[in-house]
Amino acid sequence: MHYGDLSDSEQISNILYNIMPQEVYHLGAQSHVMVSFSMPEYTANVSGIGTARILEAIRRSGNHTKFYQASSSEMFGRTPSPQNEESPFSPTSPYAVAKVYAYWMTKNYRLGYNLFACNGILFNHESPRRGEIFVTRKITMAVANILAKKQQFLYLGTLEPKRDWGFAPEYVEVMYQILQQEKADDFVVGTGQQHSVLDFVEKAFSYVNLRWQDYVKCDEKYLRPTETNDLAADSSKIKKIIRWTPKVQFDDLVKIMVDADMRKAGLQPIGEGDEFLRKHFPNRWWKTD
Repeated sequence: MHYGDLSDSEQISNILYNIMPQEVYHLGAQSHVMVSFSMPEYTANVSGIGTARILEAIRRSGNHTKFYQASSSEMFGRTPSPQNEESPFSPTSPYAVAKVYAYWMTKNYRLGYNLFACNGILFNHESPRRGEIFVTRKITMAVANILAKKQQFLYLGTLEPKRDWGFAPEYVEVMYQILQQEKADDFVVGTGQQHSVLDFVEKAFSYVNLRWQDYVKCDEKYLRPTETNDLAADSSKIKKIIRWTPKVQFDDLVKIMVDADMRKAGLQPIGEGDEFLRKHFPNRWWKTD
């Protein structure tokens, strides 16, 4: 473990010079969209310029380090779905604007300095390790806590936005595969399926035989100043080049997350999500207990 800060270029340079890594996966960011409205300058500094600091450190090091930039589907903003590598960016949050900057810096260093620098434009990827302030995890935790009598209601903003939700471990494998290609390039990664926040709520509550209408309340404080349009990935390019197809679809993802949060709440999980993992990923590192 090496400690550093994306706002500190000297520290980033020192780490890269000392390690001389073969590959860098840049996942660091102020990554919460709603928080970026409250902290736009900090978000720009860390999520945007932080990427430029790493790229410049790699360039100056002279080491042939491969670089992966975690770009985001939020960059598409109000661009109609489905979105692919040729779709224009139309960001609707400070976070998305910062990610657009990072995307173009990555591409600029690839074209200008011949760095092996790639953008992975990943659509929403979730797992039981998702941060508790993100809507998917907020929903599955609430389901478990309501069952455990630890929580009475779930407060959300709008239920209308539609997203393309996939399973984070599968997407991490894609990140690795992107850097194993002979040529650096940019790729859109997603399932191609689109579901609303309401769909996620309904699926999570129905999985444990609860009526979501009895527990979910809308609160205006969770509404964003500007909202991103519906997102859905057109992953034709990566499916053709890397031959990647996601195993985990929407229903299974919700079950996996609810099972995990039920266990954390001290409850016996329903088990369908756990069984799916054991069946389709028998040799992976994660455990369900």
